Amino acid sequence: MTISEQLYERAKRVIPGGVNSPVRAFGAVGLTPRMIASADGVHITDEDGNEYLDFVGSWGPMILGHSHPAVQSAVIRAVKSGLSFGAATKREVEIAELICASVPNMEMIRMVNSGTEAVMSAIRAARGFTGRDKIIKFAGCYHGHSDALLVQAGSGVMTAGIPDSAGVPDGCTKDTFTAVYNDAESAGRLFREFPEEIAAVIVEPVGANMGVVPPKEGFLESLRGLCTEYGAVLIFDEVITGFRLAFGGAQEYFGVDADLVTYGKIIGGGMPVGAYGGKREIMEQVAPLGPVYQAGTLSGNPVAMAAGMAQLKMLKENDWIYEELNRLGEWFFGEMKKIADQSRIPATINACGSLGCVFFTDRTVVNYETAKTSDTEKYAEYFRYMLERGVYLAPSQFEAMFLSAAHPDEELRDALELTRGFFLGEEQETLRNESGTYSRI
Repeated sequence: MTISEQLYERAKRVIPGGVNSPVRAFGAVGLTPRMIASADGVHITDEDGNEYLDFVGSWGPMILGHSHPAVQSAVIRAVKSGLSFGAATKREVEIAELICASVPNMEMIRMVNSGTEAVMSAIRAARGFTGRDKIIKFAGCYHGHSDALLVQAGSGVMTAGIPDSAGVPDGCTKDTFTAVYNDAESAGRLFREFPEEIAAVIVEPVGANMGVVPPKEGFLESLRGLCTEYGAVLIFDEVITGFRLAFGGAQEYFGVDADLVTYGKIIGGGMPVGAYGGKREIMEQVAPLGPVYQAGTLSGNPVAMAAGMAQLKMLKENDWIYEELNRLGEWFFGEMKKIADQSRIPATINACGSLGCVFFTDRTVVNYETAKTSDTEKYAEYFRYMLERGVYLAPSQFEAMFLSAAHPDEELRDALELTRGFFLGEEQETLRNESGTYSRI
């Protein structure tokens, strides 16, 4: 029995399912979790000493790679001043100023401790601002595990086969409507039926918790139009896309304005943090300015703020990172598509910027229903094949692959050759050019 397996057996006795988040469970891929001991750059190492090329990146925030020197140094310096004060600090002011100066429509921002908390708070602010109760979400979009949003959620809920959740009273979801992702008319029908009752529309600008599902042309623009017409708040859940597609997130990338935006760990360099913010008139409804109560003892934690400021400054001051990430994504996921197209295995490759996903289906994946046609057993087979050869993917069909600025061409090429081996049944040697370096296909 490996060390990871031994630890998992111990964990199952004291932690539900042996894990602190269901997507870590490996049950969907027929294995037991690898217990990770360390990470550096684009590699993670488990307790047995096995090293993997990492395409999870702590579920997205490690856009600069693991243990980036600038982020690590900032954390070490911050720790020496104290771990937590439960009081206002200079660092939280500085990071708020940076974000508000850089992100479209971000006039005020409030730090919290997770993406779930950010979304929950943004919806409360939208309801307080509009004086309405009902919200619209989209099937397959995951917005954290708060009661009102566990309705046809994606991510681990899809893999586990749990459409909603036990323990959520009917009353908590009675004001949550579910529309069809990439079908703005499905939201339009709800607005026409309840024209003065809908407080907000919340959407992942790129669906990234049912695999990766980019928005169709005009979809986000139509949601913006509906919210403006009916006086509702448009919330972009950018826990995945924020500061990844562009420094200004999906608003900048797609050129669509949101009223509120939510963020996750990327603004803390991977540390436990989240945030919500947007238009001043909405955010001024939040206590202590307004009647919408939201609080958090550890919000704006000084160590997390130091890590986040270091990462965001790196991204802000180096525009080439986004250009390189988006070129890298276009090449890498484009090559995966070529490989899949040559294979007899039904597969669809979706991508947007540095986010990508392989669905084992012959359907074009544009929403929750088409995502669910994917063969999860075939994905599990692919996952095991890659893991055995040193490549760490998300242990769920319905998660994204994340590229980072630290991923070198040569190792991405190796990953493509392994993918080729799975799809075409033949592992081919990676070829070097005359200079001895790897070049892109």
